[in-house]
Amino acid sequence: MSAEIRESMPAKQPDEKPIILLVEDDTNMRELVASILAPLPAGVISAKSAQDAIALLEDTDVAVVVTDMRMRGLGGMDVLKFAKQRSPSTLVILITGYATVESAVEALKNGAYDYLRKPFEPEELRCTVERALEHYLLSRENIRLRAANRTHYEGGYGLIGHTTAIENVRRLIDAVTDYDCCVLITGESGCGKELVARQIHLQSRRKDKNFIAINCAAIPENIIESELFGYLKGAFTGADRTKPGMFETANGGTLFLDEINNAPLPLQAKLLRVLQDGSFYRLGDATPRTTDARVLVASNKDLRELIGHGLFREDLFYRLNVMEIFVPPLRERHDDIPILTNYFINRISTQLGKNVKGVTTSVLHAFMQHEWPGNVRELENVIKRMIILTETDVVDVDVLPPQISKTPQGLGRALDYLVPQSLEEIEAYFIAKTLRETKGNRGLAAEILGIDKSTLWRKIKRYRLDE
Repeated sequence: MSAEIRESMPAKQPDEKPIILLVEDDTNMRELVASILAPLPAGVISAKSAQDAIALLEDTDVAVVVTDMRMRGLGGMDVLKFAKQRSPSTLVILITGYATVESAVEALKNGAYDYLRKPFEPEELRCTVERALEHYLLSRENIRLRAANRTHYEGGYGLIGHTTAIENVRRLIDAVTDYDCCVLITGESGCGKELVARQIHLQSRRKDKNFIAINCAAIPENIIESELFGYLKGAFTGADRTKPGMFETANGGTLFLDEINNAPLPLQAKLLRVLQDGSFYRLGDATPRTTDARVLVASNKDLRELIGHGLFREDLFYRLNVMEIFVPPLRERHDDIPILTNYFINRISTQLGKNVKGVTTSVLHAFMQHEWPGNVRELENVIKRMIILTETDVVDVDVLPPQISKTPQGLGRALDYLVPQSLEEIEAYFIAKTLRETKGNRGLAAEILGIDKSTLWRKIKRYRLDE
């Protein structure tokens, strides 16, 4: 294989410059094109035949291929077909001195990014390759974001999001999983308290044992005690068999008591005892039993306030509150709405057997403006309703429920948080993200993005990112 390497090397590492592969069998033209591309923020490698280019593509991560159409032996179309087969994200620009409508159509059908005719202006070539590099980098960023979303769910404790608020919850989960202490999980209804409890269980040494959840508000007061502690046959009317309670069923595992604030005072006294020494009595039984269940509790009310009103035992509160994890409401983690939306779209559309791929920018903007009093549960239910109602593969504002505003107020803020769908949305998202990270420094943002400041200014105006 014969190949000229100008700046970069074979396999691109994550933090290295993207690579441009130049394929041209004419030495003078090859050197001219290389000099035109040299100022771009990329490494340039050159091949003097299609065969050499294909060999390079086999083991090199290439962002953009610039290839002559007609060469001795294999030609530019062969390079194009191999490049797209090897790496669909690689963009190919064809150059020819024998342009025809038919050849242009064939090139585009086979996935060419662009098609230039000789003679070309140096600036025309440089701008075309620059646009291709931007496209490539934005696409790679989109892939990275989607992978990060999957990691947050699959390996990131089941809690979707990247805001500081949700990262703090993950940090506290990590801190408590290795200890069998009781954990009090607080937060509004629908914010994901049971999800936190399940994750504590899944990360603990008890993960292979039972996780039992009970909602103290959903079970009548005269039944909840028997559900928790069990009963003997004949203990009360209708007790026609002996039944173990949830403390026994959860032995060795985890028992999650949701909405503990609704537990009646007599039950609170018995919970205090089992938390102190692990002992309890089945209803109708004089023989004490013991359990090794770890107890996690959740409350959507301020237990300290309930103590002041005589509705919750102070001694039980201090027994429960060894470690408190506050799960923030969705309105305090708005930046997570696009990630959550993307996750629910994928999961719910699969469950319902529909091919819904995403939401429009206007829908996402409406989501970002809504306060979500029902938190993540409300967002999930809204998305399910919209997927059921939509007849297209992209959810639009026509199926937004009435309580969510349909009035767009410019795309700037929406795009700033957008989980990218189309190329333009990807580009707008990436520019907005860079501007945020540089605190609005457009010169630095342009440098990071690899474009000049005038180009950045035009794109900011185009996507209304300055609103």
